Amino acid sequence: MKKALALGMTGLMLSTALAACGSGNKENQASESAPASQPASQAAGSASAGAPAEKTKLRVYAQYSDDDTKGYYDYAVKELAKEMPNVELELEIQAQDDGQKLKTYAATGNLPDIFNTGLDQINVFRKSNNILQLDEYVDKFGFKDKMQPSTLNTLYTDDQHVYAFPYAGNEFMLIFYNKELFQQNGLEVPKTFDDLKKAVDTFKGKGITPMSIFAKEKWPDVGFYDMFATRYNTGGISALDKGTAKITDPGYKEAAQNIIDLVKAGLLAKGSTNMNYDQAAALFHEGKAAMFINGQWEIEASTKALGDKAGYMYYPASDAATYEKNKFAFSGGGTPGGFAVSANTKNKDLAAEVASLLALKYAEFKYTEKGSPIVSTKVDKPVVKAFDPMMETLAKDIPNITSTTAFAWGLSNAKFKAAIEDASQNLLSGSSYTADQFIEDVAAGLK
Repeated sequence: MKKALALGMTGLMLSTALAACGSGNKENQASESAPASQPASQAAGSASAGAPAEKTKLRVYAQYSDDDTKGYYDYAVKELAKEMPNVELELEIQAQDDGQKLKTYAATGNLPDIFNTGLDQINVFRKSNNILQLDEYVDKFGFKDKMQPSTLNTLYTDDQHVYAFPYAGNEFMLIFYNKELFQQNGLEVPKTFDDLKKAVDTFKGKGITPMSIFAKEKWPDVGFYDMFATRYNTGGISALDKGTAKITDPGYKEAAQNIIDLVKAGLLAKGSTNMNYDQAAALFHEGKAAMFINGQWEIEASTKALGDKAGYMYYPASDAATYEKNKFAFSGGGTPGGFAVSANTKNKDLAAEVASLLALKYAEFKYTEKGSPIVSTKVDKPVVKAFDPMMETLAKDIPNITSTTAFAWGLSNAKFKAAIEDASQNLLSGSSYTADQFIEDVAAGLK
């Protein structure tokens, strides 16, 4: 999977908790306990002249394995020292083990006071009563009001409770396009499927691949289908996963048929279902493909390759009115996760306050210092690292986003996930696969 990881993209939330932090999948070679001289701990312990001599120590479990993840933590701790000089954090470096060490800690009653976690661990710990429910603190600290309206899905779990303060925002599937190729061929950015079909015919006639996608990996195929599905039901594949929509609802079949028609018209390069990221990206980066499907993490690479020629478009719809209505219904999303608190901590109120502040400061660092608007909370500090032009556009779009769905890896129903991955890839194969077959195959996975 080609992502500018950090979130990690979920395995997501330790991954996705670190799509926020940038991640490395680097195993910590040294001890996983921070040394006594660890600079972040020193920063947390440095009190102002008027601060009380005695501090409350809290164990915190967070990533601190490379320059990127260290930057997040050090910034947050420095800010914490200004606002809560009575707190000293004892850092334990988060292991890159899909949460296994945290589960061991929980089983032995040794969870840190505050720990960075994702949805998988939240679901396990809430059943075993190892994680503190944070609803009252969300209200007390006004945390919900500090969030982007479109990112509340990263705050509440399916039981409508809060177990972690999030900082990583939603990620999005985008249709990237080469502005120069569109202009040279007298084409407007497509708003309808007819517009998109016209672009396909025009580019194909000029020997240019209309759209590139690394369909071998399957998750981009699901995301591409989801883009079309959201033009009929803004819940897209997420609504199917949650059971609030049925695959037999008319819009889902229409979306499948739209894709089949475009593929038959020559939308994709030959062999797309066997194409990996490097192959598909090369077509777009080298100006041989007019459009490219990937997540917003592609912005940096496409900007590096094409400069201001690269942009992204809103998903086309069946007609202009629907296009405008659902313009900010995006495919993609995120899952709950962030800084959680142990149910067994001796300092529940203080730990919850510190956890909320860490989440806010992580988001702040990502937005201002890392040049990324993909955060859960609002940031009102000036940007230090300027956004790339497309990121600047996305930063302006995010407050207007009306809904998000899910990536394939964020689906909760494993059988549905497998079924829609295979079925979506079949839609892109250019074979005799029909929309009715698509519906039947996905329906089987939803039984």
